[in-house]
Amino acid sequence: MRMRKKKNCAARMERCSEIWVREPEKFRGRWNEVFGNDNPIHIEIGCGKGAFVTGMAKLYPNVNFVAVEKVEDVIVMAMEKAMAAGLRNVKFTDMDAERIEEFFEYGEAERIYLNFSDPWKKSRQAKRRLTHKRFLDRYRRILHPGAQIWFKTDNRQLFEFSLNSFCGEGFRLSNISLDLHNSGFEGNVMTEYETRFAELGQPIYRLEAAVPPCGDIN
Repeated sequence: MRMRKKKNCAARMERCSEIWVREPEKFRGRWNEVFGNDNPIHIEIGCGKGAFVTGMAKLYPNVNFVAVEKVEDVIVMAMEKAMAAGLRNVKFTDMDAERIEEFFEYGEAERIYLNFSDPWKKSRQAKRRLTHKRFLDRYRRILHPGAQIWFKTDNRQLFEFSLNSFCGEGFRLSNISLDLHNSGFEGNVMTEYETRFAELGQPIYRLEAAVPPCGDIN
């Protein structure tokens, strides 16, 4: 379903300019300058309306969060949420994950979050899934060895595809759950989608995938 165009989107984004990074390529390898500190960098790809990244930023004030979302009508709501909360450890950029290597240097990030990404259900669309090999290769280049990707989805087929994809690229898997909300996992921060799915009683699938050490890559 197409997102309804937000009224005055450009003006609303402008009001969030202090946390909106418009030209992220200028800060490749220098994100510490954007935040004004050397805290670890965590990236959420596809931040949606911002419930997850703002929740994480509140819980972990000593982590710098970069929220990525290519749809302006969506990211504006996330930015407004962060502004209203007075958060200073989260920045937003409206870019496509295809270009992530242009905006982050090798080993610059400590963690990537993929939450409820589009499953692209048709087989011919597999290369568009954010856990496909071609994306994992990009992530691995901006994460340092041992850094992790945290992945959540409500789609069983995408989860199974992702398990195979991570394993095929040599990532080390841990904390695999086929029913996150009944697993006893502590500290889970929910997205807007996840809240809706939880209310419907749908299982949430989750895993953590660690980048293999240098020299131990397939």
